[in-house]
Amino acid sequence: MDPQHPQAVASKLPTIGPKDPFVKVVRVLLPWFVHEISIPMTFDQLRTSAAPGHKIRALVDHLVLNVTNPALLNALLTLKWHFSTLQAGGINETRAYACEIVAWRFLHRISARDAAMFCLYELPQHRVEVVGDGCHPDVTEQSALLPQYRGPSTSPPVVNQRFDLLRSVLNIRGSRGSDSSTEEEDKEHSLSSFAGLTGLEIAAVADCKKFLSQRVVQKVVDGIWKGDIVFWESLTSTTKKKPQFYNKKTADIFTRLRVPRYIKSFEVVFIATFLFLLFRVLVERNSAQVTGFEVLLYIWFTAFAYNELSEFLDTKSIFYAVDLWNSCDIIIIVIGTAFFIVRVVGIYQDDPQIIDTAFDILSLEALFMVPRVLSIMSLIPYYGTLLPCLEAMVKDFVKFMSFVAVIYIGFLGTFTLLARGTFGVREMSWFLVRVFFGGSALGFEIMRDINPQLGPPLMVIFICMTNVLLITSLICIQRDAFARVIAHAREEYLFVYSVYVLQASTSKRLTHFYPPLSLIPLILVRPLRLFYSSEKLRTTRIYVLKVTHLPIVGAIWLFELAHEQVRETSTFSSMGPPMLRIQPPHLTQTPSSSSAHLAEGPKAAKAFTSDRQVGNGKVKQQSESTIIASETDVQDQVKELSGQVKDLSSQIAMLTALIMAQHAPIPQPGEDEDDEAA
Repeated sequence: MDPQHPQAVASKLPTIGPKDPFVKVVRVLLPWFVHEISIPMTFDQLRTSAAPGHKIRALVDHLVLNVTNPALLNALLTLKWHFSTLQAGGINETRAYACEIVAWRFLHRISARDAAMFCLYELPQHRVEVVGDGCHPDVTEQSALLPQYRGPSTSPPVVNQRFDLLRSVLNIRGSRGSDSSTEEEDKEHSLSSFAGLTGLEIAAVADCKKFLSQRVVQKVVDGIWKGDIVFWESLTSTTKKKPQFYNKKTADIFTRLRVPRYIKSFEVVFIATFLFLLFRVLVERNSAQVTGFEVLLYIWFTAFAYNELSEFLDTKSIFYAVDLWNSCDIIIIVIGTAFFIVRVVGIYQDDPQIIDTAFDILSLEALFMVPRVLSIMSLIPYYGTLLPCLEAMVKDFVKFMSFVAVIYIGFLGTFTLLARGTFGVREMSWFLVRVFFGGSALGFEIMRDINPQLGPPLMVIFICMTNVLLITSLICIQRDAFARVIAHAREEYLFVYSVYVLQASTSKRLTHFYPPLSLIPLILVRPLRLFYSSEKLRTTRIYVLKVTHLPIVGAIWLFELAHEQVRETSTFSSMGPPMLRIQPPHLTQTPSSSSAHLAEGPKAAKAFTSDRQVGNGKVKQQSESTIIASETDVQDQVKELSGQVKDLSSQIAMLTALIMAQHAPIPQPGEDEDDEAA
């Protein structure tokens, strides 16, 4: 049988059950990509070529019609990460591209609301043992979409989570042999480090930039950013985190505090106030006593550090490391801690010099605080594109300067030994630094002082290598790095935007206190853990949150009230199957039913599976007649339209020739080519 024949391809398609675990889904899909994608190709070649493109389309059709497992998207993105880590280029890179293509084409073929359910499906974790009253012993402040696992032996530390993920990705093996052997492999390598991650989080961690830049995925991200998709329906001690569409009539207004748009907006206000206090303390520079503004600065700094620690613990270390601004926050905390320590030592010893050193250290905060305030500008496409460009250029610069340092140290040792008694190591190092950054005249002035015979030729060689060869090479490397990123400007911006949104929405805490109000539960509520039960403690936190954040909620309510007057529709209010796209009848769902599926979260997987299975039966009965009728109508319309276009083109050509013959000047050489190209 011809391997390109549809039946031959269908015989190799993976079989995935609706209740298969995540590990099995990954291992069933892995052999297909290994066997069917066997030729190295670029991303564009993979999308446009006939043979691999036919195989990918066959797989997508199979997944849309026959697979209802909610972990399908998570498995495809995990396999993309797996192939990307195996090899920098070649066949594995092509397979990684294929995984992304299959993932987003699958989402395009289903309704947008079902696509949101797949993107936000959180991989289940192992269930914990129940206590005497039948409740899970997990703290309700960390209640997740599914029961969490906190086993003492198998739960990896937070710091090593990325390492565990990489190890799990590299050790993925396809299913083979009998079911018993597969079960033993599942027990041996369960991919437990992926538990609790959604499809969007895996895409962000695995650098699936092409997947995240797709319109159907960005609709989900925009829905989370604007608050059309929420994870908390109410602020009660019994509520659970689950993705759902926001219903203004039934939802608790205090849940709007968890909307990423408002979290980031008030974060910018907090950091701007932090920067104002910083400049006020530096301008006063009171060495005799601690002023009121300095006390406020300490409060703001403590709230900032505590907020970063909470964000690190809530959003997982792997996801926290993806955002570039978090590195800036860590540096701010380090500098602030150093200032506080030196300031305390200076006051204790009553040493003005140490106190001045403390304020000098605090002055370094401005280098990072000002860009941190303007981090909100990364949501603008222009600045959101420049940020990845600068990041890539800095990485290449650091790599190149390591090579420059080797050459510099070699010349420094030679010149210092030749100039013994004339220049010391410190003087010679500064001379060479000045020569490296363009001070060639200085090198020619001191070359005979270094050594009359060897000084001139060595200095000429050093100047030629630094000012001509190395500097030119560095400029070329930086230009290539900038061009490499800017060529995919839209993907880079949408990736930065997606990470920005997901980082603000992945926390599993029900009560989110805005800084500096976050210090109130830290000081007043957290010590009560020694006396109160977890349920009563959570109720107390909810009460404190509502009392302290009532003005903020009022501001959010006024903003949304005014915004509703100018906003046409919400992101998902009228979202259905894309227009002008032929889809199977069972994929066109009503908004109410789709909304119910997402509102129920993973618990709706069974209902979602049964609905799609019923639809599959209808497709099998009606597909032949529907497809034939659709193809006939489309062919008739295309023939009629092509005939009209030909007639119109001939008339336009005759009219153009007549006008040019009467009025047009004689064309100059090269004009025909330009007109044709235009």
